[in-house]
Amino acid sequence: MTTTLIVLTVVDIVLLIAGLAVYLFWVGGLLARIATNLEDCADTVRRINTHAEAIVPGVSHINRTGAVVAGALPLLYGMAEEIVAGATYTPPTEERPPARPASGTRRSRLHDAVGFASH
Repeated sequence: MTTTLIVLTVVDIVLLIAGLAVYLFWVGGLLARIATNLEDCADTVRRINTHAEAIVPGVSHINRTGAVVAGALPLLYGMAEEIVAGATYTPPTEERPPARPASGTRRSRLHDAVGFASH
């Protein structure tokens, strides 16, 4: 009986160690893939930094210009409101008679076409 318990305990320990080994092998593979992806990301970040070094002076100039424009926006907004108020059409309030044609009233030629003569 004790021999069987010893054998079963050894088998249990061996299975536990084997399971842990498989798990550690799987986690090691995942970590290796993550490390490869991180290396690729680091290379991409280095490339972005080298490209960004060329445009940094231009970006600071753009930021200064944007600050000037942002400071002028309230003044420009006020001027635009004055222009719109001065250029807005206001229709006349008095009633006007309907427009008459410049050539006077026209007679229909339909009667002439059918031979009708009004006497």
